[in-house]
Amino acid sequence: MHENRGRPVRLPELLAPAGSVDALLAAVAAGADAVYIGLGALNARAAARPVALDDFARACSCAHAHGVRVYVTENVYMRESELEDACALAQRAMAAGADALIVADAGFARLVRRRLPEVELHLSTQAGVVSAAGARLAAREFGVERVTCARELSVDEIAALCATGVDIEVFCHGAICICYSGACTFSALRRGRSANRGDCTQPCRLSYGLVDAQGGSRVQVTGDRLLCPRDYVSVAHLAELVRAGVAALKIEGRMKNPDYVYNVVRTYRAALDALAAGAPMEGEAATALLEQLGRSFNRGFTDAYLQGASGAELMSFERAINQGVRVGTVVERGHHEVVIELEGAVGAGDTLEIRTILPADAAADVPARWPLVPCEVDAAAGERIRVRCKRRVAPGSPVYLTASARVRADANGAVAAMRAELEADPSVCDRSVPGAMRTTGEAPAHVSAAAKPGPGLRDCPPAVSVIVCTPAEARAYRDDPRVHRVYVRASTLAELPDASWPLSGMTVILDEVCRACDEARVRAWCRAASAVVCRNLGALQIALEEGATFEVAAPVSATNSETVRWLRDLGARRVWLPDELSCDELRAVIEAAPTRSCGALAYGAAQLMVCEHCLLTAEGACDGDHAACARRRAQRFLVEADGTRLPVRVDAHGRTRIFNASPLDRRDMLGALVGTGIGSLLVDGELLDEDELACVLDELSCERDRIWRACRA
Repeated sequence: MHENRGRPVRLPELLAPAGSVDALLAAVAAGADAVYIGLGALNARAAARPVALDDFARACSCAHAHGVRVYVTENVYMRESELEDACALAQRAMAAGADALIVADAGFARLVRRRLPEVELHLSTQAGVVSAAGARLAAREFGVERVTCARELSVDEIAALCATGVDIEVFCHGAICICYSGACTFSALRRGRSANRGDCTQPCRLSYGLVDAQGGSRVQVTGDRLLCPRDYVSVAHLAELVRAGVAALKIEGRMKNPDYVYNVVRTYRAALDALAAGAPMEGEAATALLEQLGRSFNRGFTDAYLQGASGAELMSFERAINQGVRVGTVVERGHHEVVIELEGAVGAGDTLEIRTILPADAAADVPARWPLVPCEVDAAAGERIRVRCKRRVAPGSPVYLTASARVRADANGAVAAMRAELEADPSVCDRSVPGAMRTTGEAPAHVSAAAKPGPGLRDCPPAVSVIVCTPAEARAYRDDPRVHRVYVRASTLAELPDASWPLSGMTVILDEVCRACDEARVRAWCRAASAVVCRNLGALQIALEEGATFEVAAPVSATNSETVRWLRDLGARRVWLPDELSCDELRAVIEAAPTRSCGALAYGAAQLMVCEHCLLTAEGACDGDHAACARRRAQRFLVEADGTRLPVRVDAHGRTRIFNASPLDRRDMLGALVGTGIGSLLVDGELLDEDELACVLDELSCERDRIWRACRA
C-alpha cells in the first residue's frame, strides 16, 4: 500500500486510466494516486491514439509534481518479431519518466527483468491470476512487484491473494469482459482481430439468439445482448477491499474521454477520503456516489462478482450502450413536449433519454424507443420540468440522464487548469527524453528466426495426439499405433464417474481457470493422471508443488520463444502454441526456440471464450445447482445476426464455453507445419462424433506420413 499524498491513513492507491495526455491531466486533477497509459502499439488498447514520447515525458513531469505515479502498459502477448522493439520501448518509457511497466507476456516479463533489472514490473490482468498460487508463481518467476487479479473474484478470494504478501491490484470500476481476460479468441478467430493484442471487436456487446438443437429459441429474458455484462462498481465494498489488504484500486477506461476519467476518479477519491475519515459508504452516501458515477458512460452497474455471484444479475441483456442514471418519470404528455417529475438534479445542456413504455394494446412489432432530448433548465429533485419531445411517449416512462453538462464543464475546467500549469512551468515544458537507462550488458537471449536456422526436419515426423470425449474413445485410441498421446478435459471427466475412465496413460487437460474453489480438484488430477495440461498460472504452480508431469496450453499463451524457453526450463513436457497464431507465427516461434516440445492444434473445435457467467440463465431463473441442471445436458447454440450457430457448453461448475461454428482445420497447411519441425499435432474430438474423429485421424496421419516421406526423399 502507499501513503496517499500525505494523508494521515494508509489507503489503496487509486489508479486511473489515461488514453491521452488530457485524460492523464484529468486524472491528476481529480485526485488519482497513479495513472496508466499506453505508448506505441504493444498495449491492450490498439485503437487508442498514440502518445508521442516527448508529450509523455512532459506529462510525467507534471504528474510527478503532483505526487502521481505513471505506469506504461505493454500488456499484449508478444509475437516473436516484437520482443526487441518492446524492450526498446520499455527502456525509452522508463527513461522518459515512467515509474513502472505493466506486462502480461511471461517471456517478455522475464526478458525485461534481465535487460532492465531496475524496472518495477506489474503483471496485467491479461495474465489471468485468479488464486494465491498464481500470485506466488508470478512474483517468483517474473519478478513482478504487483499483480492485477481477475475481475471475477469475490472479496474473500481477493483477501486470500493479498495474504500471500504480493501486492494485489483489483479493478474497482468500469467495463467488464464477459470472458476471463487473456482467454478470449472470439474476436481473433471470428473477425481477424485479437483481443489478446488489444484489438478486440467487442463481440460480447452484439445481439445473439440462443436456440436448441431444433432451432427453437430458448431466451426468456428481455433483450438479446446475451454476452453483455453491466459495468463493474465497487463503491459499496471499498471498506471490505481495504480490510482485505489490496494495494491498488484500478479504474478501467483507457478508451474513455477525459470527462469520464475526471468524474469517476473524483468520485472514488471522495469515497476513499470519506472512508479514511471514518464515514461509512452506505445508505444515502453510497446512493449519492452511485448517482454521481451514473452521470458518466455506463451500461448499468453490478457488484455481482465481489459478492461471489455471476448469474443474470451481472448482465445488461437489453442494451450494450450508455444507460446513464435515472433522474425522473414522465407524468404528462403535451404537444411536442412532456412534463417530467424529477428524482435527481438536472442542468441546462444535459441530455435526457426517455424510455418509452408501450401501451398494453401495442402491436408485437412496435419497437421500444428511447428518444434523446435536450434539457434547457437547471432543476433539483422534486421539481417538474417541461422538455421538448416530438416522439409520442407515454406517462410513466422513466427518464435517464445520459450526458451531463456539469460533468463536462468541471472536467474541461480542470484539464484547462492543468494544461496552463503544464505550459507555465519551464521545468516541465523543457523536459526532453533522457538517454537510455543502464542495462546489464548481457547478450540478448532472444535470437530472431532470420538470424538462426530452425530445427527443420528431424528423424521422425510430428506425433499425432487426440482429445477424446468418452471412455470408449479413450480405450480405443490409447492402443492405437497412430496416436502418440490421449488427452481428456477435466470438465469432461466431471460428467462421468472417474472409474469409467482408463486414466492410466492419459493426460488430463485442466480448466482455463484455477480459483481457490478449483484447487482441490487440480491437486487431485495432478496426483491421479499420468500428466496434466496447465492452462493457468495457479494450476502451473500446483503442478510444480505436486511434482506432476505437466504440459502447458493457452490461456498460458506461448506466442514467442522466450515464453517457450521459460516453460521448458520449468519442466514442461509439451508447450501447446495458441490457436490464434498463423502458420508463419508458429514457424517463427519454433525456429527461434529449436525444440521438439512445441505442439499445435491441427484439427478440431476452436474455443472462443470461457465465462464464469452461465449463459443458460438467459432461459430463466436458475437454482444454482449446476451439476444437476437439465438445460446444460441438452444442445444449445448461440446464434449470430447472420444465422451462424456457435456451439455452447456449460460445465458442472456453471462455466460457459463457446466454440467456433466450424473446426479449426490446418490440414491444408500440414506441409508447412511439418517443415517447421513441430513436435506434435493435436486433433480435438470435443464436437466430433466417433466416426468423424476416426476419419480425421486417419486422414491426418496418412497425409503427415506422405509429406514426411516426400520431404525426406
